[in-house]
Amino acid sequence: MSDKGKTFIVPIGPQHPALKEPGHFEFTVDGEIVTAASVRLGYVHRGIEKATESRNWIQNLYLLERVCGICSHTHAMAYCLGVERLAGVTVSPRAQAIRSLVAELERIHSHLLWLGVAAHEAGFETLFMYSWRDRETVMDMLEGLTGNRVNYSANLLGGVKFDINGTQRDSILQGLDFLNERSHFYLNVVTSDAVFLQRTRGIGITPTAQAEWLGLVGPTARASSVTRDIRIDAPYAAYGDFPVNIVLDSGGDLESRFVVRIKELFESFRLIRQMLDNLPPGELQTRFPRRIKEGETISRVEAPRGELFYFIKSNGTDTPERVKIRTPTMCNMASVAVLAIGHQLADMPMILAGIDPCFSCNDRSVVIGQRGSRDLWSWERLRQYGIEYYRRQR
Repeated sequence: MSDKGKTFIVPIGPQHPALKEPGHFEFTVDGEIVTAASVRLGYVHRGIEKATESRNWIQNLYLLERVCGICSHTHAMAYCLGVERLAGVTVSPRAQAIRSLVAELERIHSHLLWLGVAAHEAGFETLFMYSWRDRETVMDMLEGLTGNRVNYSANLLGGVKFDINGTQRDSILQGLDFLNERSHFYLNVVTSDAVFLQRTRGIGITPTAQAEWLGLVGPTARASSVTRDIRIDAPYAAYGDFPVNIVLDSGGDLESRFVVRIKELFESFRLIRQMLDNLPPGELQTRFPRRIKEGETISRVEAPRGELFYFIKSNGTDTPERVKIRTPTMCNMASVAVLAIGHQLADMPMILAGIDPCFSCNDRSVVIGQRGSRDLWSWERLRQYGIEYYRRQR
């Protein structure tokens, strides 16, 4: 409680009652109204960026797939596109099309998973169970193509691991027909259910100017009429041959974020059908060098949550000198602290879920030391700090 005795600080997390990943939030409330908010991240830091420096280019492909289980293909594709540019290797149009097709299947998976999580936060358990039941359809499609339901491991440096035959094509099209029908049902629910709209309509409104000022990305930005999509702004893989129709909404509230994500499902269905009908000829794989010449590059792709940014630097050896990742959650998380102010405490779980946060994607670095200090720690010093810290906890 504050010194005035009128406001309280309500901590939520890091072990969150609904989210399956740890994040710590502090909301200052005056009665039921939030007057200030802060976010603390970093609880699932795994040192992945640093670990890439001690592994070769091929080993890092499998490491970076595990940054996030929901968008593992997107991370692997962003890494491959950057490394291939550094190596000067051209990937065949067929391999690029298969990469893009799997990326759209992954987008469907991610949006359906998010729909269930957000419905759960709103107390709409029926919608949660329906969407996660139907999510099994796209997971079956991914398993039929790659052999995996989570970390698909579809990418290789220089191409992809598998082709698409007639049986797989028919199976995907059949699954898309089913999901298309279900998505129409979901769009009707989130725009017409009176109880659900009480938790979403007019909640967490982000005007277009504020969304641009905060640097929002992905569906969170497009729900505020921000025309930002890397597939359109800087086409990569096969998106130059298969153009994307951007999905926008002008409401800027939680309802708009539901509408944009569900409408993006229909766009993904269209893209996948178009890719299956027009798969270009070509090889699946291209020879790739073990060592990559010295240089640096960036790679940007449109992950399900927004722009995923990779910076990759080579020193001419078989291991990278630096791999830096900026995920869309980092861009969107600032909006939670801003939007929280003025809303009721009960709206906080939905406002947080509205940006579709991924803490495992986001938490890869941590700052240790006194405020204002510029002392840079080595890997060995950080390792020794961890040993001594846990020794003191015993």
